[in-house]
Parts: sequence; structure tokens; C-alpha cells
Amino acid sequence: MAGRTEGAGPRLVVLDFDGTLADSFDWFCSVMNGVAARYRFRQVEAHEVEGLRLQGARAIVAHLGIPRWKLPLIARHMHMLAARDAGQIALFPGVPEMLAGIAQAGVPMAVLSSNRADTVRRVLGPDNAARIDAYACGASLFGKARRLRQLLARRGVAPAQALCIGDEIRDLEAARALGCPFGAVAWGYTDPKALTAQRPDYLFSDPEEIARLLAGAPAHRPRLAPGTTLAPLPLPNGS
Repeated sequence: MAGRTEGAGPRLVVLDFDGTLADSFDWFCSVMNGVAARYRFRQVEAHEVEGLRLQGARAIVAHLGIPRWKLPLIARHMHMLAARDAGQIALFPGVPEMLAGIAQAGVPMAVLSSNRADTVRRVLGPDNAARIDAYACGASLFGKARRLRQLLARRGVAPAQALCIGDEIRDLEAARALGCPFGAVAWGYTDPKALTAQRPDYLFSDPEEIARLLAGAPAHRPRLAPGTTLAPLPLPNGS
């Protein structure tokens, strides 16, 4: 593991929420076009969804024609909808067991999310929420690096001693901005092919792999095939 000292694991595991712990993608798709109509940006057709999963947040925002000044308004509304519908959002299978395994390994955990802390705790449920040592919630769409920096300072953990885990390219970018190792999950919002192209330190195929890594078992480090290039993927509209 990058940043791991001899014989020691990470001092903190920083977990994203939506798409990493919570299976909220179908819910997100179900409300997205209503939000688009309300805030007057481009709606997403069903055939575009898989193409957009290959993109990072900046490319998606550009594709949908959302001006930067609208992002906080849209985020606030989405958070309100998520709080309203929290009872419809479940954790991915294996996540409760993963959290229990990490706790048993003695590694502190934090949740870093753009979602609201009350929504995160409600979806986690009381037993899982109690296993989380710190919550850094309410980050702006592109503000995770700043929130991560504050979290590490508050916990007294150096970036190289924290393992960040998430499902989006912006999660990876936030970790890299601070010098934290990053593990990508293959079950979230972003297609794992797009995540692999960014060369994360780890690629996890299921939650159990995360718990096994922190218990000392080897994890999968993604490797690009010989001759593979990292050219930007085209947007669904061909641009």
C-alpha cells in the first residue's frame, strides 16, 4: 500500500458514501431529470447513462450544460431529496460486514461525502453509523480535497497514512491532491474501466476485498495492458 510504513497499515480509512457504501445510483437516476427541469439544464436520455458513467464530474457537468453558479443550488436540492427518500436507499450487500471487519482490524474510519451527515447516518443505520469515527459531510461537488484536508488535520493523520476509497474520479482527484493512497470500487457510479485508466492504488471488486486488505490480505492493484493510452474518453454526444 502506498504510504504504508513497514509492518503498519493505514491510520485512517476515508470512505465515500454514495456509490461506495450506499447503492443510490438508481435513485439518483430516478430524480435527475426532475431536477434538470427545475434548474433548466439538459435532461439525460436512458441511452446516455452508460456513456456518462465513463466520465468524470467535470465532463458530466459540461455535457449537461450546467453553469458553475447553479451547482450549489442543485446540490442543496439533491440533498433535500436524498433526505426525503433516505428510506428508499440501501447499503450495498456486504457493506455492513466490511465495516465490521475494518472495525475489528482496529482501523479508524471516516466518511467523506457531499451528502448530508444526517442522511448518511440514517442510511447507515445506528449500528453501522456507530462504527464510523468521523464524518466530513456536505462537501461541494469539487470541494472534497478541502474537506479531506480538514479531516486529516482534525484527526492528526498524515496524507500518506490515510487510505481513501471511492467510486468516482473526483474522489481519486481529491485523494491525489493531498497525496493519499486511493482505492477505487468497481460497483459505484463510475464505470470501473474509467477508474482503472486513472491508475488507482487499488481496485476493489467487492466490499469484502477492502476488509481483507485491512486485515493484511493482498488486494488487486490495477494494471493497464501494454500499449494502453490514457486518452480522454469521448462524451456521449461525440465531443
